[in-house]
Amino acid sequence: MRWWILALLFLITTNNYLDRIVLGILSPVILEDLHFTKQEYGYVSGAFQFAYAIGFLMMGKVIDWRGTRFGYALAITFWSVAAGLHSLSRSWLQLGFWRAMLGLGESGNFPAAIKAVSEWFPKKDRAFATGIFNAGTNVATMVGPPLFVWMNAHLGWRTCFFITATTGLVCVALWWTVYRLPREHSRVNEAELAIIESDPEESTTAQVSWSQALGIRETYGFALGKFFSDPVWWFYLTWLTLYFKEARGLSLVEIGWALPVIYLMADFGSVAGGWISGYLIRRGWPSGKARKATMGVFALCMPLAATAVAVPETWMAVALISLATAAHQGWSANLYTTVSDVFPKSAVASVIGIGGFMGGIGGTIFTALLPGYLVMHFGYYPLFVMMGGFHLIAWTCVHVFMGRMTKLSDRPAAAG
Repeated sequence: MRWWILALLFLITTNNYLDRIVLGILSPVILEDLHFTKQEYGYVSGAFQFAYAIGFLMMGKVIDWRGTRFGYALAITFWSVAAGLHSLSRSWLQLGFWRAMLGLGESGNFPAAIKAVSEWFPKKDRAFATGIFNAGTNVATMVGPPLFVWMNAHLGWRTCFFITATTGLVCVALWWTVYRLPREHSRVNEAELAIIESDPEESTTAQVSWSQALGIRETYGFALGKFFSDPVWWFYLTWLTLYFKEARGLSLVEIGWALPVIYLMADFGSVAGGWISGYLIRRGWPSGKARKATMGVFALCMPLAATAVAVPETWMAVALISLATAAHQGWSANLYTTVSDVFPKSAVASVIGIGGFMGGIGGTIFTALLPGYLVMHFGYYPLFVMMGGFHLIAWTCVHVFMGRMTKLSDRPAAAG
């Protein structure tokens, strides 16, 4: 049953990202139709990311308080309605408002999904499970571009938002029908329950409050890791269509086929990142060492990938950007899992929320507010160079603040 739960998390995450990427894919059409500038486009993107950051704090707490089933259902409903209302926008200000509402709702996806993984999978399988459901982000960004380009040509960009909103409401119904905790689920037998609860150090019911989490150094390791690495993903997600159109001269149709290649590679990175650290743990490596070694390899890929802006051929740029998206997703699968490695299940969504808030703030600064100015005055070179170094800074923060990533329940004083 745990694999069916994981498949449902994958489906919902895919829908989450389809809602999210419509604007980036169709940005040239929407900018022209609503008559606003790239600077104003940056403000619209910033509205999403700032609300996304604030929402992480609220959603993480709600999910830990009310439980994964209710919290995730609330988030999916909220973001689906907000996505549909994008279709009513007549100016960049209206679009920015609904974009902010979308960000507020979508902030619940990862706290809920990571908490569900911690409830249904033992530690050795969590990074792999996270990598699989997180691959939904890449499936969306792989399938979405040609799909939305076709839908825009035949139905208009407004209909694209309406359709993804409708599929989101279907996801709510499926989630509410299927999800229960393992011990409460009628389709979980004793053998599967033994696998799910096979980590003896997690038998504790220790509670960690939000204020206590802020007093634990590992919280800051995860949060700073998100602050510096999330902007890289947001940059590629938000600005890639405009980069290919303006700097590489690709048409919207050509872009619609280039992006799936890039995000197909991200899919492989997401699953491989989780598998590699799980393999090392099975070989006897401590979980903290396995996570950090895997993340370090992916961080070292990013400076090479940033040279995409300088290569002469578009296919070379696509290949290098594919390396960047794959490396980031492999990194992300492990970074998320460090929270359930360290914190009790009762605190996972709250700590993910704190880190997500910091990631959202980083995204707002480095991929919403700053890029609009830099692109208009200096082009894309400074942005690619900046993004190439962020993961190395993030890895250093994780290493310094999270240390060996031992379970918080092993340190009674820290757990209160």
